[in-house]
Parts: sequence; structure tokens; C-alpha cells
Amino acid sequence: MNRQKSIIFFDGVCNLCNRSIDFIIKRDKNNQFLVGALQDDFSKKILSYYDVKEDYLDSLVLLEGDNIYYRSTAALMISRKLSGFWPFFYAFIILPAWLRDPIYDWIGRNRYRWFGKKETCRIPTPEEKSKFLSPENFSQKD
Repeated sequence: MNRQKSIIFFDGVCNLCNRSIDFIIKRDKNNQFLVGALQDDFSKKILSYYDVKEDYLDSLVLLEGDNIYYRSTAALMISRKLSGFWPFFYAFIILPAWLRDPIYDWIGRNRYRWFGKKETCRIPTPEEKSKFLSPENFSQKD
């Protein structure tokens, strides 16, 4: 599956994750991303084509081209495509993941306690609909 847009899969019931998606959508000036909740059936269908660890599907997964990225690597890969000064954070990619990921994991383990959790996944507003992954806006040639 080759496509021009990268897909960000996120925990749709996590308040921190939803705020992060809001942040990304506002700074995705070049329309490079689609976003989809990990709990969504269409997201699960797309991820089924890839060797994704089932036990990890509760946080952030980035699909870019045919590559899957997790944790701090996914966050840094996303930052390099955002507007503003956020691409400068990509410089941290030079640090090995074993140094970066413990911080990411610590936040991930505590995200529900610190930021809360919704009962259901977020529903995009009409303005956001084109940014959310769906059969209508997804194509392999996108």
C-alpha cells in the first residue's frame, strides 16, 4: 500500500491522545496526515495488512508508506511534518529509542490517570471529517 498521506492511529478514548490529535490537525498545514482511532473497525482493517504488535494498539502508531512506527519514533516522525517550530524536535531522532521511549512509556502508563478517559471514541466535527480515516477519504493512491 503506497499512499502520499501518512496515517496516525491513536487511542480514541484517551483525552491526552485526542488533544494531541487536535494539536496535529491544527498544524498539518500541508494536509499530510489522516487520523484514525485504534478502536475503529476501519483502522483495524488497515492495520491488519501490517505486522503490528497487538499488545501495543492502545497508544500511537504511525503508518508512513509501508512502514510502521511506534512510541517516540512515531511522535518525532509526526513532528517533522508540522508547521511552526515543531520540526526542530525531529533532531531528537538521533538519540537511540532506548533513551527516548522510557519517557514516552511513562506518560503512556499514566495518561488515563492524569488526563482522563472518554466512554466512547471521538467523533470528528464536520470541519475535521476530511482529516479522519474513513473508506471515503482513504485510497491506496491517496
